[in-house]
Amino acid sequence: WFKPPFPARGGESLHVGSWRAAMRKGNPRSAGLSLVQKILQRHVVGGEGPVRTGQFVSLRPKHVLTHDNSYAVIQKFRALGAAAVRDPKQLVFALDHDIQNRSEANLRRYAAIEAFAQEQGVDFYPAGRGIGHQVMVEELYAEPGSLCVASDSHSNMYGGIGCLGTPVVRTDAASIWGTGRTWWRVPPVALVELVGTLPPGCSGKDVIIALCGMLNRDQVLNHAVEFTGDGVASLSVEDRLTIANMSTEWGALCGLFPADTVALDWWAARAALVGEARPGASALLPSAASRVGRAREVVEGLLARPLRPDEDVDYAQRFRLDLDQLTPLVTGGNTLKSAAPAGAGDRVKIHKAWLVSCVNARAGDVAAAARELQGKKVAPWVKLYVAPASSEVQAEAEQSGDWQVLLDAGAIPLPPGCGACAGLGAGTIEAGEV
Repeated sequence: WFKPPFPARGGESLHVGSWRAAMRKGNPRSAGLSLVQKILQRHVVGGEGPVRTGQFVSLRPKHVLTHDNSYAVIQKFRALGAAAVRDPKQLVFALDHDIQNRSEANLRRYAAIEAFAQEQGVDFYPAGRGIGHQVMVEELYAEPGSLCVASDSHSNMYGGIGCLGTPVVRTDAASIWGTGRTWWRVPPVALVELVGTLPPGCSGKDVIIALCGMLNRDQVLNHAVEFTGDGVASLSVEDRLTIANMSTEWGALCGLFPADTVALDWWAARAALVGEARPGASALLPSAASRVGRAREVVEGLLARPLRPDEDVDYAQRFRLDLDQLTPLVTGGNTLKSAAPAGAGDRVKIHKAWLVSCVNARAGDVAAAARELQGKKVAPWVKLYVAPASSEVQAEAEQSGDWQVLLDAGAIPLPPGCGACAGLGAGTIEAGEV
């Protein structure tokens, strides 16, 4: 056990426990399977027996997402000599990074991606629909209990809904297009036990900032992380998506929550929406009906036969975080390896602020910001940029009135996409700014 370098609520210290999993006697290959391993097992191609840490396995992911980099992946795919993708239903394209760029060159790239999608029968989401990872969840691609990959580091986010999400490089994405398969070396698995409930004012962002800021010696670098404990049930799906998403910055290859009743209820609710026209969503794709049907099958199956880790798993590491002891946290500079209570230390004048990105620009985040800014104005020397995670998020925030609260306070709206978070378009930080 150790204490972090800052106090929690009430002057107490927030404790995070860390201990090595006890070594099993006998053959370690007789140990139980983790949730990560059980999901991988569902997607193994040509293997025999349960997957174990350190093994190289051939996998067929449920889906592979590419975004603006689809253009580069197309070039790699063609360089392989391939003419047609193996399984068009496996691929998802979503334009989200450089969507503010209206240059002729960028528009040509976007047009080429859309043309390839139409030619190959791939589901395509145009610029303005939202960040690809949010689309993967909203549109029922990153299904609980499955493996999905993306040519982007924040594919970890799918773990918030119980889907094992992990990144692949562009060359691997091209090979999946052609073969339907990729490979992975099964990583060591770390277990994070969450206990208690979040205090008022805290969110999933505080959970992952606490983990990044205190377990800051690369303890989970290149590990798969599973979240468990009674505290999980108290977390909303939005909080889980945030935590899973930023497990990337913690160094993990994935951040996986269980597909419990909270996740499955959310998935079922989405299934009731996705098959119909709805505010903010793009035109229904032909695959919508099959995705809805599949989502309902997944919910029914996992409710009847829950997917859980075995009781005798030899986790590489174990950590425990008491949610009751959290306080709203901030991290600063160019590293996430520190954390401090909000309001502690010297006040720092800022020039720009953002409510953007796939980690926390969902409707709940917009609502929280609106509560703080209701009837107030952004300081005249500050530019506050807001970009929703998706067009559906923006539509929901507009209907609730939260979006208008931010605009009335002086926030500068940006289109649904990565934008400034990826260093692209309006709102990027300039020299000398905080």
